[in-house]
Formats: sequence, structure tokens, C-alpha cells
Amino acid sequence: MIKLQLPPSLWKATAAPAPETRPLDQDVTVDVAVIGGGFAGLSTALHLVEAGRSVQVVEAGDIGWGASGRSGGQVIPGIKYDPDDLRKMFGWEAGAKAAENFGSTAAKVFELIDRYGIDCDDTRSGWAQPAHSKAALPAALDRCRQWKALGADVAELTKAEMADLLGTDSYEGGWIDRRGGSVQPLSYTRGLARAALSKGAFVATHTAATGLSRSASGWTVSTNRGSRVNARDVVVCTNAYSKQLWPKLEQTIIAANSFQVATRPLSANLDRMVLKNQVVASDTRRLLSYFRRDRDGRFLMGGRGTFANPTTDGDFAHVERMLARAYPVLANQPIEFRWGGRVAITQDFLPHLHEPEKGLLFLVGCQGRGVALQSKMGEWIADYLVSENPAALPLPVTDITPIPFHGLRRLYVSATLAYYKMLDLVR
Repeated sequence: MIKLQLPPSLWKATAAPAPETRPLDQDVTVDVAVIGGGFAGLSTALHLVEAGRSVQVVEAGDIGWGASGRSGGQVIPGIKYDPDDLRKMFGWEAGAKAAENFGSTAAKVFELIDRYGIDCDDTRSGWAQPAHSKAALPAALDRCRQWKALGADVAELTKAEMADLLGTDSYEGGWIDRRGGSVQPLSYTRGLARAALSKGAFVATHTAATGLSRSASGWTVSTNRGSRVNARDVVVCTNAYSKQLWPKLEQTIIAANSFQVATRPLSANLDRMVLKNQVVASDTRRLLSYFRRDRDGRFLMGGRGTFANPTTDGDFAHVERMLARAYPVLANQPIEFRWGGRVAITQDFLPHLHEPEKGLLFLVGCQGRGVALQSKMGEWIADYLVSENPAALPLPVTDITPIPFHGLRRLYVSATLAYYKMLDLVR
């Protein structure tokens, strides 16, 4: 039996210790089975046990083995769509409610950190979106105005103000959302697990769900260890690592790679210059760059990777070029860590909730905003299961609909990336 352990990364090297867990080697019966030990699964479990439900989490690897333990750790409120877009998509009332809901996601992360004393090197200095070109600036400023109209703590930034904030003059201005921040994502994930365990949840690691079937009590989750979890409800939070657990689920997303690099801790002079206020940032490019510092003063840069998993340092060369482009002063800084993880992208760039049968709920599609979105999703899903009221969810439940020609995804993802790269160059 292959044991899924966390691959090398900055986060693995610097994370707070994991709580003690073990595989599930016997049958259990609980109210809710949760498949996936990342942000969404653990937040769902935590909020369910807070509401008095018994919960068993099964995770195929270590806690945070998937995207949660490998992410950029940026805590960004909202989703890919702006408030005006959401009103157009869902109507004025429902769209306004969606904007309000998604605008609250970052606050949920910091609330959980404070309530459970999670040790995860969190920062709360905000998230900035710098415009990579003059043509991209108006849309960024319009996004700021939309959130400001809803009362969010945001502000427009001139080119000079953005340069002072980020420590580079590579951008044309933009805006800052002071609701945002950062976490050490693996430490945060482990903290969620520890919190769920402290409230009475059961968490099994190195226990992969291999099948879902109807039972007299609701559902049975079969595992690779021969054990079974019997539950009234099942919540599946495997996201970009969903593999053949339910027909056509895997075909509803593109599991895109996101690559990151981290320098060695910066010198005192550079430390005073680069992201000195601990703000985190991701720019306006379609193939965006996202960057931040860590607790020890390293500089992190991330961006979209190749479809295949990285195997050599050369696979990260484009990310290192992105770093040098954004921060020429860091162009020769030695790279200490390189790693990657998969992000679940849906066809409409919205998070998807699917309930193909009563008591079986799937969540997919974080679109790269997993820390805040998935943490809040756990609360919404728990409220839905407890209340059985669809209004508890931020978006309607939808049918499982595969992306057309999903088997050709490598070809059209590569073509799309090339097209976006061209647009970023000319705009």
C-alpha cells in the first residue's frame, strides 16, 4: 500500500507539528462522513461537531496532503467575480447576497485562528492587486469601487503608493483589500484538524475512500484499508484530487498545477524594502503572479505551472523569471524551495456544490482562493446539513456536468495558457 506523504516544500519544512492521527482499521457509524482532510473537509467537520453532529474524516494521505498543504497561503476575500458580475449572473437580490457571503470568507479564517489559538504565522495586513499594465488599471480600480460601495475596507493605490507598499515600481497602481492576509497553510490545516479533534471529531489519515454506496442508514464509504464508514450524510471535499469516486465528477474540473518558489531569507537591506508591511499580492495578469513573504523573511513567488507534475528545478524556471520581472532587485537571490500543487478550476469559474442523491454532497472548484473560500464553505455546508435548508448555501446546488471534450484538456489548457500569455504581453 503506497503511503501518501507530503512532498518537500517550504511549508512542510516550517509547519507546526501535526496532531496525532492514525488510519481507520475498523468500521464506524457516525452522523456525517467527510472525505478529504484539507481546508474544506476539516472546516466542515469542525462546524458539524460544534453543532453536535458526530463526524468521521477520512484523508488519503497526511493532513493537508493535497492543495491545502501546498497553497500560497494567501487569505483573499471574495471569488473571481466582482459584485456587479454576481448581480448580473444571479439577479440583483441573489447576486447582492452572494457578494456579501463571499466577501466574508477571509474573516472566517481569522475567526477560527483566534477561537482555537491556531499557530500558523498569520498576517492581517491586507491583500493587494497591482495592475501589471496601464490597460489593466481601470478594471482593478473598478473592482475596488464595487467593494467599497458594499462597505469593505479597501482603497485605491497610485503607482507611487503601490511601489512603496510592494517595494517595486513594476506595477501601475491598483488597490488593497485590508480584509485579506496570509497563513502558513500547512500549519493552518493542521490547526483545523487539531481543533476538530478537540471538539470530538474523528480524523483518520492514510485512509483513502474507494467507494460510495447506499445503506440502510444512508451511505457507506468504503476505504482502501477494508474499513467502512456508515453515515447518514457524506461530504466529499477532494477538489483537484478527485479520482473516480463518483461518475463524471472528475470531468467537471480542470486540475491545473500551480508552482511556487521561495528564496533564502532576504538580507536586512532587502528586508526593509520588499513587502515591508507583510501585505500579500497577486497581480492582474490572466496568468497571474502571486507573491508574499514568510515568517523568516523569504520571498515567495507563484504562478501557473505545466500540466504535468514538476520533476526538475528547470520546471520552475518560468516562475523564477516572473520573480525577476516583478522584482529585479531579487533576480539573483538563491532559490531555497520549489514545489507545486493542483488547483481545481471549473468551467464557469464558480465553486460548485453537487448533490446527485440525498445525503451525498460534493464541493469542487476553489479557483485558487482555497484558504478563505473553503474555510467558509465548511461553515455553510455544516449549516445546510443541520438545517436541511438550501438557503444556508451561498450558491444553488447544481447538476454534475462534465466539461466538453475533457479528455483533450491537456491540449486546450495548453492553448489557453499560450493565448493568455499573449494577451498579458499586449495588454
